[in-house]
Amino acid sequence: MRSTRSENGRSWAWRSHPNLLVTGRLYFPQLALRRRLGQLSCMSKPALRLRSWPLTVLYYLLPLGALRPLSRVGWRPVSRVALYKSVPTRLLSRAWGRLNQVELPHWLRRPVYSLYIWTFGVNMKEAAVEDLHHYRNLSEFFRRKLKPQARPVCGLHSVISPSDGKILNFGQVKNCEVEQVKGVTYSLESFLGPRIPTEDLPFSPATSCGSFRSQLVTREGNELYHCVIYLAPGDYHCFHSPTDWTVSHRRHFPGSLMSVNPGMARWIKELFCHNERVVLTGDWKHGFFSLTAVGATNVGSIRIYFDQDLHTNSPRYSKGSYNDFSFVTHTNKEGIPMRKGEHLGEFNLGSTIVLIFEAPKDFNFKLKAGQKIRFGEALGSL
Repeated sequence: MRSTRSENGRSWAWRSHPNLLVTGRLYFPQLALRRRLGQLSCMSKPALRLRSWPLTVLYYLLPLGALRPLSRVGWRPVSRVALYKSVPTRLLSRAWGRLNQVELPHWLRRPVYSLYIWTFGVNMKEAAVEDLHHYRNLSEFFRRKLKPQARPVCGLHSVISPSDGKILNFGQVKNCEVEQVKGVTYSLESFLGPRIPTEDLPFSPATSCGSFRSQLVTREGNELYHCVIYLAPGDYHCFHSPTDWTVSHRRHFPGSLMSVNPGMARWIKELFCHNERVVLTGDWKHGFFSLTAVGATNVGSIRIYFDQDLHTNSPRYSKGSYNDFSFVTHTNKEGIPMRKGEHLGEFNLGSTIVLIFEAPKDFNFKLKAGQKIRFGEALGSL
């Protein structure tokens, strides 16, 4: 039996001992690990997740294979997706929101905003106020308005882009599945939630039973379409009405605030269904129309200008819950009329807009996946 000794003469481990696992300069006592992992298996899930974190983080940070011997005694690392979902993104987003509200000293505004402009490629020549000293805090800078002539609204097409951003996906909705990015889908019903009761709508569903899609398509011969627009941190953060329509209902889903950048959307299935979002539904001249503002990390604040009762990123919420609010009242039988290009709401930082609507079969998108688009430019028309 041979030992390996350190420089100070003390023994590191017995290499030939049958209960030791050795890899490089890391030595694992196998029986002790089995006993410890047995204790972990008896813990509650929250406690187990907490106690497994340090090993999982080390597993992904250390050189490849450094902790591989642990797998021989029954330990498995938490997946990267599960590890990321465990990050308190809502708390971080609220902290970021508080930081955004802090008024910056006058002398500090130009260097801070200039760094942001350089990092994310912001075009300040389009801003209504180009003077950086005008913006008292980061929140005001993120929500800056544009010059009226900076975004002309296309009048020739029936649907325009509601915001600046990047087109992630678009097309017909098939089998009640919508692509968040190419090859990664989410459930239409999970995203929008259960169908709104008929009495709250200005129109009746095509069928009271059957598929969820058939309940959204209100007119014979129409199809259901979708378009996903990703707003990067450097984009204009306000969003506008994409067409002439009437908003009859708002549904708010409290949820996670994970990043919605394209890379993350490829990584996490049904990402948009996990994240906090505000779904506006109503109708336009061809039937059902909806616009959904999806929150993201550091974008807990979603504001709808005509909805003063909406409060997003609350400290407490029930997972899977949602809050409904109807704009149809006894005095207002129609809802909230919106004109194409009219101001609708805003994000803090960047996020995602998802349009889901019905239209005749000859509706055509004027887009390419991955292209950059600006508010007011055409999405599609008949």
